[in-house]
Amino acid sequence: MKKILELLTEEMGQAFEAAGYDGKLGRVTLSNRPDLCEFQCNGAMAGAKAYKKAPLAIASEVAERLADSPVFTTAEAAAPGFLNLKVSGEYLLHYLEEMEARPKFGLEMPEKPREIIIDYGGANVAKPLHVGHLRPAVIGESVKRICRYAGHHVTGDVHLGDWGLQMGLVITELKERQPDLVYFDESYEGEYPREAPFTISDLEEIYPAASAKSKEDADYKARAMEATSQMQNGLRGYRALWRQIMDVSLPDLKKNYDSLNVEFDLWKGESDVHGLIPDMVQYMKEEGYAHISEGALVVDVKEEGDTKEIPPCMILKSNGASLYNTTDLATILERMNLYHPDQIIYVTDKRQELYFEQVFRCARKTKLVKPETKLTFLGNGTVNGKDGKPFKTREGGVMRLETLVRETREEMYRKILESREKGREISDEEAEKIADIVAVSALKYGDLSNQAAKDYAFDMEKFTSFEGDTGPYILYTITRIKSILAKYREQGGNLAQVVLGAPQDEAEKALMLQLVQFHATMESACEEIAPHKVCSFVYDLANAFNHFYHGTSILKEENESRRSALIALLVLTRDVLEACIDVLGFGAPERM
Repeated sequence: MKKILELLTEEMGQAFEAAGYDGKLGRVTLSNRPDLCEFQCNGAMAGAKAYKKAPLAIASEVAERLADSPVFTTAEAAAPGFLNLKVSGEYLLHYLEEMEARPKFGLEMPEKPREIIIDYGGANVAKPLHVGHLRPAVIGESVKRICRYAGHHVTGDVHLGDWGLQMGLVITELKERQPDLVYFDESYEGEYPREAPFTISDLEEIYPAASAKSKEDADYKARAMEATSQMQNGLRGYRALWRQIMDVSLPDLKKNYDSLNVEFDLWKGESDVHGLIPDMVQYMKEEGYAHISEGALVVDVKEEGDTKEIPPCMILKSNGASLYNTTDLATILERMNLYHPDQIIYVTDKRQELYFEQVFRCARKTKLVKPETKLTFLGNGTVNGKDGKPFKTREGGVMRLETLVRETREEMYRKILESREKGREISDEEAEKIADIVAVSALKYGDLSNQAAKDYAFDMEKFTSFEGDTGPYILYTITRIKSILAKYREQGGNLAQVVLGAPQDEAEKALMLQLVQFHATMESACEEIAPHKVCSFVYDLANAFNHFYHGTSILKEENESRRSALIALLVLTRDVLEACIDVLGFGAPERM
């Protein structure tokens, strides 16, 4: 179904034409003065010059044509030429009835859905996830869900860092600690043990130790780099260790992502495209795209009109080794061959913007992608502490992601127990389940309500508050609605039989006016890759509902048809809110 503003614009356009003016002047927007009107049209001012007429005179003529409009109850001309508009309650009712009856509330599906791949997560195998991994995971998951809801075919890929120096560092450190392991015996020809010689806890200690050594000891780093090269080139023992590092690391990574309701369709990594690199490099050489510069193989990607220096994209180092650039280009090649995407979206730290500009330009210049394929970089800001500096642990180190999730859950559990002390009946087991759900909302909404590119300060007290622009506030609103609906059923009411009615007061109408903004919100959130727009809509809708709730007697309403209309409005509000939080990546409990 059409968006509300499109329909209002059509009605206004007809009024302009009836008054003798261009119907294109009838564009209607939300009012920037809600104290005066609900919608507005500024077309009279735009048309004043063309028609050599005072804008107020044009607006007055158009307003006269709307005197009997079934859409607008008010259409007033105001100086210097605004048209202030209020919509009929009956018109709102019919629009909401159509929303209620249609899948996805009538959101229009694309005639030709796009094939989209979203590259997000970006975890490195053998290294624990830290707080810096929160934003790409949370934002990417929401973008994936929003685009799917909008009707597109979307594939989410974690794109693991599983082929780089960290593997060589772990192998080198293991060799120092346990040189007698069979993996380091080059003459060994038997089967390697099924069980890894380390646990995830061991890896979480081994990698930082090896990384620290490599920064202090040049010889150690050289050995780690050599081990990486040998592993990549197929040294049997090292490949066996690589597989075991993967087998131990992946379940832990999945557990951490699962705790945030982050789900990937593909668990591919750099290793998956290693075999494509030689042919890709050869192609770039043969087609004349790549050349040697200071010993390295590069592709020039600067373009006429550049206002800043864009360095060449390096394909191979002077020693013939590949780089992240090489792997990312090979990954684009594989994605184009396997999935034929219309768009690839990369969600990662905004400080990598120049790097991705080089990779995207190189992919286009070398024709790895079609001219119409969109390559999109969605750079995210950082999570900071309340002091505005990068978020750290109390000891000053980088906080692990699972620690942040655990501490948020503990805080939510504490607050839920506080509510129990105030007389609410809730068991310890239920309190824990609710804390899990609400903690995810606190983390994800707190992140997503900010524009992706902006840094934000993580404030535990603010993010876990049940008041203000927070996830817990949104969930509290939803559970409040669910509680009313449950009581209605207990009183013998049937939710399947309730019927919407026209608004009877301003608070009810304001709630309806907020609901009809759903389509525009979802459409713009998808097209602009902007989850924060959904958060803004959800918050405004929750506020509109709570204002309506506090001023309206719902279950005590004696008129049955009126009570039915109120309950139907609650059902629709609940359903729209739950659809929105689902695309944000979290759900609501039945009660709180």
